[in-house]
Amino acid sequence: MDKGMFITIEGPEGAGKSTVIPLLGERLQQQGCKILITREPGGISISEQIRHVILNKENTSMDGRTEALLYAAARRQHLVEKVVPALQEGYIVLCDRFIDSSLAYQGYARGLGIDEVFKINEFAIEGRMPHLTLYFDIEPEEGLKRISSNEEREQNRLDLEALSFHHKVREGYMKVKQMFNERFYTIDASQPIDAVVEEAEKKVLESINNLSLK
Repeated sequence: MDKGMFITIEGPEGAGKSTVIPLLGERLQQQGCKILITREPGGISISEQIRHVILNKENTSMDGRTEALLYAAARRQHLVEKVVPALQEGYIVLCDRFIDSSLAYQGYARGLGIDEVFKINEFAIEGRMPHLTLYFDIEPEEGLKRISSNEEREQNRLDLEALSFHHKVREGYMKVKQMFNERFYTIDASQPIDAVVEEAEKKVLESINNLSLK
């Protein structure tokens, strides 16, 4: 049985997840929470290797179904090797992306079908869903602008997609949010970083208290 809480952070490219998550984790630790920060695809050796294949800019010929299956494979290994043990030990897991990314990116934006991609991932996660999902919402133009101005961020294969693809990703997230509205919480990611972190912290602490974890 889980003693911890599984929190996922979602959003389009350039939403600021990788910037906010460490700051959020630090604040929660100051509140006395046991925090584990991780990411998808990746977080462990096997999944990081799969991540390299998925995001390699040279792999532009990758089939959409292949992409979806690789994400699901990385997700499975990461879940059983890192996330589940941490939850059983009472950690609050902050995970940069999870199943909702696959539903929005491959299911909707790639046109594979949200239900079809969900079925692939059902096999991988065995019913393990987040307690809370923080969705960082931002206009695709603004997100891509942030990426292009960030010299420290390494460009990946998804950054090379047309603007229309990124608009579809955002539309996909809106549909996924409707499917799982009870666990989704939307934050305006166009706000200053401090405001995003503060709102995220407030929501997470509220959810922790509701689960009586703290």
